[in-house]
Amino acid sequence: MDLQLILALAAGIATIVVIVLATRLDAFIALLVASVVTGIVAGQDLLSLVDAITTGFGNTLASIGIVIGLGVGIGKILEVSGAADSLARAFLRAFGQGREPWAMGTVGSLVSIPVFCDSGYVIMNPLARSIARVKRGGYVTLALALGCGMTLTHHMVPPTPGPLAATGILGADIGAVILTGLIFTVILLPVVVIYARWIGPKLEPVLNTAVKHDVYGSVTAASARSGGSRTEGGAVDTITEDDETTSAKKPGAFLGFLPLIVPLLLIVANTVSTAIDKNAQGALSGDEYEPSSWVAPLAFLGNPVVALIIGLILAVYTLLPRVTPRSQVQSWLADGAASAGLILLITGAGGAFGMVLTESGVGDALAEAIASISLPALLVPFIIATLVRIAQGSGTVAMITAASVTAPLIAPLGLDPLVAVMACTAGSMVFSYFNDSYFWVVTRFTGLDGINAIKGWSGITTAVWAGSIPLLFVLDLVV
Repeated sequence: MDLQLILALAAGIATIVVIVLATRLDAFIALLVASVVTGIVAGQDLLSLVDAITTGFGNTLASIGIVIGLGVGIGKILEVSGAADSLARAFLRAFGQGREPWAMGTVGSLVSIPVFCDSGYVIMNPLARSIARVKRGGYVTLALALGCGMTLTHHMVPPTPGPLAATGILGADIGAVILTGLIFTVILLPVVVIYARWIGPKLEPVLNTAVKHDVYGSVTAASARSGGSRTEGGAVDTITEDDETTSAKKPGAFLGFLPLIVPLLLIVANTVSTAIDKNAQGALSGDEYEPSSWVAPLAFLGNPVVALIIGLILAVYTLLPRVTPRSQVQSWLADGAASAGLILLITGAGGAFGMVLTESGVGDALAEAIASISLPALLVPFIIATLVRIAQGSGTVAMITAASVTAPLIAPLGLDPLVAVMACTAGSMVFSYFNDSYFWVVTRFTGLDGINAIKGWSGITTAVWAGSIPLLFVLDLVV
């Protein structure tokens, strides 16, 4: 084990944490500076170091940049058209009365695939409040289920930028990551609901006064905890007439679902058909593979770039009124692109960091160090993502940093890229607290302060983080 190379890695990660926490600079600059520090400490030639940074940046964005831009465009149209809200209400009706926490968790996980957590939560939170107001209680349970449902897919299902970036950096198949992320989400949703139902009633009495008044109006604290008013038939009426009137002006749930499901189905169809064709041809990993004639159209349509172009076109022409001015649509798409700008830069910088780790030999040194202590390979990206998330708060930065460090280890450790991606995404969910912007969005809207915010939000994110660990070991056995 080369101690100098291990020290180079430690210096690089420390640089990221210190810059993000203690300076005015953001994660993009932090990753670039960390690349330089790592290369210098590792003894890499300065000119080759610059070349590694630019090559890694360009290679990463070449594979993933367009997809991130298209994904946020779809999310913006869902947001401004009201389609996201229509989807939420459809899911509430589908789950039925008494299962609102399950509905809110599912709604959150669906909406957060194309829409950033922060804005998605702001859009959906009024629905949680209206349900709690009619039920006269249970707001904290609904709010936590909604927020953590969003966390699951935001961290684990492309085209959300974090998992998408990790997929590109580690070279995993995007269709396989989507399928696995959805499976993990379905399995972890009960953890979300069970924790929310357990902690919610304990925190309901300590809601801050302003939020309690906003949610329940003149309803007293006692009646807010009593379980609420019911209709003559005994069912809680969670959708009011005002809600129905408002919903009538928005696209229906079916139309709102199309821009989401069509790209996902095309990408998954590409993955499945390619796997079947490779198996039929007897193609092994690493062999040159030529798609059969029946696979080629699916491979084209299921390419993430093509699939998301189709999704964006569907969103614009099915969700927006025909009278919407072209300039307005272009303005919305520009807003979406602007929100993706920093994510693109951070993703590219993560690729640059990974390339420096490879070219300097740090990756090989880390692989040797791990082999010497018999640490399961899948825990390397998981632990790195966990530590970076706790240190600086951003799940996206944690995923990209863990993926960058892990990329050089894929071959030496025999780690499957799919397992590595899921380990990065799962590790980044841990203990959302004060240095995470989403922590403040959820806790402020939910009305939780201080230690109660830690018990509610930090607790539920740590619960799903812990629940993902056995899933990773099962996945490692299966693939």
